[in-house]
Amino acid sequence: MPTTRSVVRVRAAVAVTAGCLLAASCGTSDTPPSGSPTPGSSSTTPEQVAVSPTPAPSATPGESAPASESPSASPSPTGPPEFSAKVSKVTRDQLPYSWRPGCPVPVGDLRMVTMTYWGFDDKPHTGRLVVHESVTDDIVTVFKRLYGWRWPIYKMVPVDAYKGDDFDSIDADNTSAFNCRPATGSSSWSQHAYGKAIDINPRENPYIYGNGSVAHKNARKFVKRPLDEPGVINPGDRVVKAFQRLGWEWGGYWSGPRDLQHFSKGGG
Repeated sequence: MPTTRSVVRVRAAVAVTAGCLLAASCGTSDTPPSGSPTPGSSSTTPEQVAVSPTPAPSATPGESAPASESPSASPSPTGPPEFSAKVSKVTRDQLPYSWRPGCPVPVGDLRMVTMTYWGFDDKPHTGRLVVHESVTDDIVTVFKRLYGWRWPIYKMVPVDAYKGDDFDSIDADNTSAFNCRPATGSSSWSQHAYGKAIDINPRENPYIYGNGSVAHKNARKFVKRPLDEPGVINPGDRVVKAFQRLGWEWGGYWSGPRDLQHFSKGGG
């Protein structure tokens, strides 16, 4: 008959064996569960990425910041179009009123300059001037500067839009160039008849007679000089200087009657 001590030893052995079997079945070994990092490992579970994202590196001076996955704010709006100019030949049909037989320059020597100009409405527009082929570069150079300065021009179409009537074109504040006509108050050809003169914003820059009067009522308030108004040409200003650099004269410097709108190559 076993003694009491033997029974205790047997029961202890059975308990140890049962404990080991239970531990094995419950997975309490030293091997980590799948998906957990082993000691020293840097692998990260998707859940950890979502909870603790790695901060984006900041840009160092002189370097661009890394692109963001989210789109930035809408881009800033673009500015007005750049100045453009196109010089093309003209036909007799394009000059039904401004040219006629006997004019001092043939149609073949004239050119149409289609170019950008800045309007009084603070917007870009496209206008047309008919000039002599020898001055097309001058015209493009000056009007490119005016556009860059945002110096406004009211309107720019060939005088044929007014059937060649200089008075009507001026009354409409139209900037124009070629027109086969004599000089004001003279029987001699104007430089306009050669395509080598241009009238700019004639309302804001009127022809002033010797007695100080003007022919156009809408121009009376623009007689005074200097005058700080849009589209006005003043003595010695940048518009005058831009033409002078290219050998053009300003009618505002004439003695007696002054033609503030008028620029010409070679005078007259």
